[in-house]
Amino acid sequence: MSPFAHVELLPRDPVLGITEAFVADTTPTKVNLGVGVYLGEDGRVPLLDCVRQAEEELLRRKAPHGYSPIDGIAAYNSAVGSLIFGSERPNLDERMLTVQALGGTGALRLGADLLRITNPSARVFISDPSWENHRALFSAAGFTVEAYPYYKADGTVDFAGLMQTLGTLPAGEIVVLHACCHNPTGVDLDPGQWGEIQELMAKRGLIPFLDAAYIGFADGLDADRRAIDLFARSGMPFLVSFSFSKSLSLYGERVGALAVVTGSAAERAPVLSQVKRIARTTYSSPATHGGAIVATILGEPGLTALWHDELALMRDRIKTMREGLATRLNTQLPGRDFNFIVYQRGMFSYSGLSKTAVEALRQQFSIYALDSGRICVAALNKANLDYVAEAIAKVLRESDSQSLVA
Repeated sequence: MSPFAHVELLPRDPVLGITEAFVADTTPTKVNLGVGVYLGEDGRVPLLDCVRQAEEELLRRKAPHGYSPIDGIAAYNSAVGSLIFGSERPNLDERMLTVQALGGTGALRLGADLLRITNPSARVFISDPSWENHRALFSAAGFTVEAYPYYKADGTVDFAGLMQTLGTLPAGEIVVLHACCHNPTGVDLDPGQWGEIQELMAKRGLIPFLDAAYIGFADGLDADRRAIDLFARSGMPFLVSFSFSKSLSLYGERVGALAVVTGSAAERAPVLSQVKRIARTTYSSPATHGGAIVATILGEPGLTALWHDELALMRDRIKTMREGLATRLNTQLPGRDFNFIVYQRGMFSYSGLSKTAVEALRQQFSIYALDSGRICVAALNKANLDYVAEAIAKVLRESDSQSLVA
C-alpha cells in the first residue's frame, strides 16, 4: 500500500488560492486585490533602478555562485543589522545577532524553531486578525497559538482588550507584534500605545517577536523602526523578522533576516549556534544572489539613497490610491464615510466588505479580494481605480437594498 494513500487533501491557501482563481479568469477587466505584492502604475511588479544597478555591478564583478555561509553573507548581515536597529545602538552590539533568512517567512520560522528550543512549553499569541500564515507557521513549529484582541468593528485598535489579555499572560509567553503596516487591517498602534505594550511585556517577562515585513511603507525607514527602537532601548530580549520582498520588490529572491537581541553578551554565541544549526538542517545556507543585491545596495551610499527615493515613490503612490478610492466611494455612496481607508497604513486595507460582498465583486466584476475583506491598495492604479470604486459602490448599494427588503 502506498504510504500516501491516507494523506488528507488540505484546502488551498486563502491568499494564493485567490491568485490562482484570478489567473484562470479570462475577463479582460479583472483585478486582483488579494495579491500581497506591490504593483506599479502599469500593474506589474517593478524592477527598482537601485536593484538593476546593483545587479549590473554584480555582473561586472564576475563573482562565482558559491555557497553562502550558513548564517548568510557577512556584509549583508552587518548592513541589515544596522538597518533594523539603526546606526546608534549603545550596549546592543554585544547582545544582537542578525542572520540572513529565506524571506520574512523564513525568518519567522527560524525564530519559531529557536523559541521552540528555548521555550518549549510557551504559547504564541498573535493579533486578531493577523496574517494568515502566522498561525500556520507557529503551529507547524509545535506551538499552541492563541490570539489577543486587536481590531474593532469601528476600524480602531482594541487597545484595552489587547492590554487586558497581555496583562494576564505568564512569563515566557511569546507575543507576535506587527512593527508597522499591520497585515491585514492597515491599522497601527500609536507611539504611546507601543510604550505601554513594551512596559507591560517587560514587567511580565513576555517575549516580543516583531514582524517587520513592511518597514518603509508607512512613514519611511527610520520612522517605521520606532517600535523596534523602543524595545532595543528597553534592554529586554526580543526577536525581529525582516523582509526585503516588498521594500525592494525582491519577492522571488527570498531575501530576509532574523535579528535576535539576547539578554546578555554571554548568550549571543550559544543562540547564534542554535540558529545556525536550525538553518543547516532546514536549507543548509541562504540564497546568494538576493543577499548580494541587498548588500551591494546598502554598501554603496548612492544606491542606498536611490533606494530611499524609490521606496518613497512607492509609499506615496499607495497613499494616492488610498485617497482616490476613499474619495470615489464617498462620492458614490453619500452618507457613508470611507476616510478610514486613508488613515490606514501600508499596502493593505481592511475594507469592511463582507464575504457576501467579496463574492459579488468576484462573480459580477472579476475583482478578487480575500473573504475577510482585506484588499491590497497597492494593486490599484489609475487605469482600474474608477472600475473598482464603481463596482464596490454597486455591490454595497445592492446589499443595502436587499437588507431593506429583508
